[in-house]
Amino acid sequence: MEESDVYKTIVKASEETLFKDRSSKFFNYAFPVSNEEEVKLHLEELKLQHKNAGHFCYAYQIGTEDISYRANDDGEPNNSAGMPIYGQIQSYEVTNILVVVVRYFGGTKLGVGGLINAYKTGAQMALDASKIVKKTINVDYEIAFDYKNMNKVMRVIKERNLNITNQVLELDCKVYISVRKKEAETVFEAFNSIYEVEINQVDL
Repeated sequence: MEESDVYKTIVKASEETLFKDRSSKFFNYAFPVSNEEEVKLHLEELKLQHKNAGHFCYAYQIGTEDISYRANDDGEPNNSAGMPIYGQIQSYEVTNILVVVVRYFGGTKLGVGGLINAYKTGAQMALDASKIVKKTINVDYEIAFDYKNMNKVMRVIKERNLNITNQVLELDCKVYISVRKKEAETVFEAFNSIYEVEINQVDL
């Protein structure tokens, strides 16, 4: 059974792959993304790289629990490019990813069926060329306490082998931790029950 707090993604851009059909060329790419700004940047870079290409069709999915996605045909017939690409993102069950297929028209029309096949294959090639990894959905907490309570806090962190992402250790101390979602509630309780220690969830 798939664990509910695990998701699949890629950590670095795929190698470029190429699919050809009746002299049309399709260059395929996959990128890790965490917001729409990054999607725009990758598209701009590809447009500089492929100045003479006719279509930059893509799909992306961002998020682990609140999912946002978009599929773009970029001038190809409706649903002949973006959705076939997005279909492959769903089929590989990956998120926080952008897949782009760049087309150079070769002079022969492929028809809607041919286009669907080409964009689907291009997306598949990009995903096959990517290293897909599993990651956990984490909850981030800020723990605030006076310096005198440092030992109590650090003891819990050590006992539970928690991952500290940042810390400010002065008179007023703050420690930031990242915890797997399924363990988040028990970790929260562990700190919440310590006198003079405050724990709050933060959105990083």
